[in-house]
Amino acid sequence: MKKHNILIVDDELSVRTSLSKWFIEDGFITQVAENGTAAIKKLQDQHYHLALVDIKMPGMDGITLQKKIKEVAPETSVIIMTAYASVETAIEALKLGAYDYVTKPFDPDDLSRLVKNALKQRELTEENIQLKEKISELNLFSEIIGESGEITRVLELIQMVAETDSTVLIRGESGTGKELVARAIHSQSKQRFFPIVAVNCGSIPETLLESELFGHEKGAFTGAQYRRKGKIELANNGTLFLDEIGDITPKMQVDLLRVLESKRFTRLGGSEEIQVEFRLICATNKNLEKLVEQEKFREDLYYRINVFSIYVPPLRERRADILLLTHHFIEKYARAMNKPMKSISPEAKTRLLSYPWPGNVRELENAIERAMVVGKTTTIQIDDLPFQDANRLAPTYSSAFTLEEIEREHISRVLKEANGNISRAASLLGIDRVTLYSKIKKYGIQR
Repeated sequence: MKKHNILIVDDELSVRTSLSKWFIEDGFITQVAENGTAAIKKLQDQHYHLALVDIKMPGMDGITLQKKIKEVAPETSVIIMTAYASVETAIEALKLGAYDYVTKPFDPDDLSRLVKNALKQRELTEENIQLKEKISELNLFSEIIGESGEITRVLELIQMVAETDSTVLIRGESGTGKELVARAIHSQSKQRFFPIVAVNCGSIPETLLESELFGHEKGAFTGAQYRRKGKIELANNGTLFLDEIGDITPKMQVDLLRVLESKRFTRLGGSEEIQVEFRLICATNKNLEKLVEQEKFREDLYYRINVFSIYVPPLRERRADILLLTHHFIEKYARAMNKPMKSISPEAKTRLLSYPWPGNVRELENAIERAMVVGKTTTIQIDDLPFQDANRLAPTYSSAFTLEEIEREHISRVLKEANGNISRAASLLGIDRVTLYSKIKKYGIQR
């Protein structure tokens, strides 16, 4: 039988003693706490499946403690213990997410049934979540849409590397679907029964990224009120996906390399070494080789992560997939919006096929979603698309232009179309604001 940990929180010694004795006899592992502060400390140090919490205690009352438990240990179920006079307060606890409440004095058999039911429901909930995640992950492979030779090669590489433990580096521009590729690899891997934990290294400041990856102890820095597990620890036995790996600082590169080599780390403000085992998948839209030459990226880390490389082509290199992706997104948003949109007009198809798609698949999806919102018929018309002036937004470039020159010119045009509004321009391009700011700085674009 699975051993469950139960925490009993009550300021009365007799209650703590009798309940602990009952549950030990039922085969549970029990711990006791005389107040809310002591309970929080125990919850930070150990995982509990269930907490029995008295409503009326000196200092921190049961309702306040329940709110703290949701922050510190959200996976712990709560049963409220109350006297007859405070049933209304117990009902308030139910609204806040408690499993149930029980009134004093206790009937041992009734309390035992209640606890077993709470634990059973918790197990069923966890199994349901895991099943949904598993189904979602298994469907990921089929969501990589395309029949072109370029995307077929990507699918072949995913199948080739998925069942190994090799570190994978996914290369490609923003919006090409690098995270989808990472999740498809995970869904076919030996780690698939454990989580894939994703971190966008490019969107998190260095000071926060360190805590995000390694976690922290209570008091490690201002605002660190509780111990917090980092993404590396959460990815134990599963997959850690580091997106935009080329954006991490030199210090973070050293720290990450140490973890990859030893599979050990310590939380910020802590001294205990934590052992982890995970598969690493990284993604980048930058030229890491060039960064290594410029001494902005460690050569030893580069060789550590570049064991098996997958290049995800931009949409302009797989134009044969544009209409296939378009119909996929039409079906997706027709279901989500409950709209009878089914097709796209010939003029709109021509526009989609001639557009340069600097934001790649993400931009195409945004364009179709927008067209589905504004469209008034069952067919997407050219006027429903977000780029109305083909000459302004999708000019024809000669072969004398470099790719960077085309991208710079296109971003400038879209910014002008959006009147300098970064949010709107990013939406039109199908990229996030951070990426757009980065490109504006890179190309020295004036707004």
